[in-house]
Amino acid sequence: MSVNNMISGAEVEVFISNYTLVDPEVYQLWVDGCSSAEAGTVLYEQSAAHQPGTTLELVASDVLDHYRTYSLLERLLHNPPKLAEQLSFQIEPQTKQLLIEKYYEFDDPVIREFIGKKLSSRHRKDLDEVSEKTNVSLKSCRRQFDNVKRVFKTVEEMQGSVVQNIRNLFLLPDELAKRYAVIVFMSCIRFETGKRKLNHLTFSDFYHCATAIMQSWTYRESTIDYDDTEIDKEFLSDLRELKSLVEKEKELKHLVCQRLKPKLLERTFVELESNFRTYSRAIVYIGANLNHTRELRSLFVDLIERFIEPWRQSGLTQTDLNAFLSAYTSCALEMDALKDIESKMAFDRYMSVISSCLLKIFHS
Repeated sequence: MSVNNMISGAEVEVFISNYTLVDPEVYQLWVDGCSSAEAGTVLYEQSAAHQPGTTLELVASDVLDHYRTYSLLERLLHNPPKLAEQLSFQIEPQTKQLLIEKYYEFDDPVIREFIGKKLSSRHRKDLDEVSEKTNVSLKSCRRQFDNVKRVFKTVEEMQGSVVQNIRNLFLLPDELAKRYAVIVFMSCIRFETGKRKLNHLTFSDFYHCATAIMQSWTYRESTIDYDDTEIDKEFLSDLRELKSLVEKEKELKHLVCQRLKPKLLERTFVELESNFRTYSRAIVYIGANLNHTRELRSLFVDLIERFIEPWRQSGLTQTDLNAFLSAYTSCALEMDALKDIESKMAFDRYMSVISSCLLKIFHS
């Protein structure tokens, strides 16, 4: 930090330059929502042990100068390409990137409170509750909410890869762009995430599931209408053919149980065999009804209620579930119940995501 040589009584040489200094420590405290006084105290306590003679007044004054600069830069950070193009502040490219990345970073527990919800001004008024719940400063919560809303409003109507659109328009690194892409996707679909039985699911859980859905259920990159924030309507239409599996339920049960029996403990096998109809029909009817907006939005609630809760009550393990889901998928694909290649491909796309989501949620 620039207080290294701030020793009381020392001579200080002053020069004037239009080069903008960015101190990463001070900037992080500003991004975190600390006031200049709070940041000054933190940095003074850190420096006092190493720099005898440093005064709180000198540190506070230096911090205040930095804060003024960051406040002026903030309007440019709302549109990162403008920061990259502007000439008012002489900033090195790597420093510009640091400014952008740190400003758009977010706390998972804070974002967990936003995902799937309409990003309205009403929710912004409730951020004091989010701040208290997550132990993140109110100012930081507001920055994170505004950033999410800004990114969403900018890219929601754009076609193509949402990750690429975010990277191009906000100059974010790939991993951070992917995290924002998931938030945008979940806000576009408006997945139900606020039910009490979903409270234990973290942003990481939803990130895993939403990423799987985006990769398998949205429009493919090779299509004219490529858009990975919208579920492929033709895929949803093909999923309605899953109902044909109900007609061949006995045959499917026989094949699945035949494959599972050598792999599972007797108690586990009996549990899955006796409840096969319940689980199979849940798989079928959730998929066949995903073309209805309400059913799609309630996907995570349905997975919890129809699979996770009964599985946990029965004492099944993740290994048991993985074996069941794998056997169910492969056996259904081997049968002639799914009459054409499109139905089989749709079922395979569907089950790859359902299995991934169920195993992730069960483990959470």
